[in-house]
Amino acid sequence: MAKTYGKPPYQTFLIHGGPGAAGEMAGVADYLSQRIGVVESFQTRLTINELILELKRDIEDCGSGPVCLVGYSWGAWLSYIFTASYPDLVRKLILVGSGPFEQEYAKDLWAIRLARLNEQDRQRVRELEADLEKSGPDMNEILRQYGNILVKSDVFNPLPCDDNEVKVDLNIFQYIWKEASELRLSGELLKLGSKIVCPVIAIHGLHDPHPYSGVIQPLSAVLQDFRYHLLEHCGHTPWKERMAKDHFYRLLFAELSEK
Repeated sequence: MAKTYGKPPYQTFLIHGGPGAAGEMAGVADYLSQRIGVVESFQTRLTINELILELKRDIEDCGSGPVCLVGYSWGAWLSYIFTASYPDLVRKLILVGSGPFEQEYAKDLWAIRLARLNEQDRQRVRELEADLEKSGPDMNEILRQYGNILVKSDVFNPLPCDDNEVKVDLNIFQYIWKEASELRLSGELLKLGSKIVCPVIAIHGLHDPHPYSGVIQPLSAVLQDFRYHLLEHCGHTPWKERMAKDHFYRLLFAELSEK
């Protein structure tokens, strides 16, 4: 599934995170479409291989020639895996707020997030975690509430925003994250970089609890053409940051226009 913005040719594809957070890059797509054609690709499948094939269909149906993939958070991993699988379809890969590519860099992530929350929010996180272990008709809403609290730990100086249009899917989250985390733990995720031949650019906030070192150091060792930009006063989601948004978009436009 995909949604187009702006006018063709469509050579930039935005890949959302989550897993299971379709629509969270709509604001980025809308902003970029003022100058270029953009496709927002939505993930609906329950295995990584099926997500790869779904994205391939979107690119074949909507894209024009090799495309730029802009993957955010989990979507950065999916874009990376896709580029390793179909290198001829991608001319540039941009990773925004990616999760670390090796397990050792993720060991403090949860502690950092919790430490940034107040006691009331920490208690609510524990309650929602318990609710997510159950089953019921409102599980997607519980996941949404859970994510909304954790977002407080991910930001530096956020702009007001409305994420009500994001379609949260717990089923996708549980299936895909289990498979993805095992891929990282085994070391196979990082190894896929040896199959990537296009330029890869990481854009990462210095305040992001996902450590930039867990992206920069592992990828520097396996990729042929890798660069990175670190954003000051910026958390996990650059386009929602008051002090980093403009810098983020300047960088993104520059990378997307560069051949």
